[in-house]
Amino acid sequence: MVQAARAVILRTAAKSILLSMATAGVVLLGGCAGQGLAGMSRERASLAAPQDRDFPNPGSSILRQGTVPTTEALRLMRIGMDKDQVRQLLGPPHFSEGVFGVREWNYLFRLRGSKETEDVVCQYMVRFDGSVRVNGMYWRDPDCALLVEPPPVEAVQAKAAMTPQKLTLSTDSLFGAQGKDLKDMPPEGRLRIEHLANDIKRNFRRIYYVVVTGHTDRLGSEADKMALSLARADAVSKLLAQQGIDAKVIRVAGMGDRQPLAQCPGTVKTAVLQDCLRTNRRIEIEVVGEE
Repeated sequence: MVQAARAVILRTAAKSILLSMATAGVVLLGGCAGQGLAGMSRERASLAAPQDRDFPNPGSSILRQGTVPTTEALRLMRIGMDKDQVRQLLGPPHFSEGVFGVREWNYLFRLRGSKETEDVVCQYMVRFDGSVRVNGMYWRDPDCALLVEPPPVEAVQAKAAMTPQKLTLSTDSLFGAQGKDLKDMPPEGRLRIEHLANDIKRNFRRIYYVVVTGHTDRLGSEADKMALSLARADAVSKLLAQQGIDAKVIRVAGMGDRQPLAQCPGTVKTAVLQDCLRTNRRIEIEVVGEE
């Protein structure tokens, strides 16, 4: 009797332990569904196009020299692919992206440039949705996309070489001192972009691409400068599209203060320094097409 009772007690205790373990496992799995390693939140990947600062530092790549992908593999990339399909085309990501709930893979590629011996280092980002399917592919430098899929060139025997047309506009005249959106653009600024769009349509019978690049002066934080330059370039690109330039051929980039035209001494934000830095606060618009 004593042994039988003891056996019943042991079986009951075992069931209790197993039930507790199962419950704990459910709790742990539930926690992992919303948290990654070290308690980091696994937020849904943004569907918005990444900004320059969203790309990782190239120096942190696992493969410092990058890899040389085939253009065919890059051209086969499609929305809706799963990670195995991406891995088959491009290989594993080149940066330490984490283990669980990874919604973004980054690559460092070396693409053949215009010269036979010149390689161009390009960063490429793949983003995944909640179903772990590709929902976006992005190049850090818009010109890298042209190395994979160059503009179509018609087979005409006597065809002049395409010469990019480049125009520089002061952001002070387009947005004022602090503006960055279309709503901040004064009527005269809008009119300049509208006239520019009409000139582009009139002078080019076929447009291959338009690159709108924003630049700022060196005053302010790095994050603010990058965001401001990109926002202003995006506003100009939207207005160009509203005036009939195909949005599919427009590429937008924000450079912050990385490419200054004027070197001005001083660190205090005075009127003299602001005026000296005016040249650096600009929008550059480059058009390539058939005239």
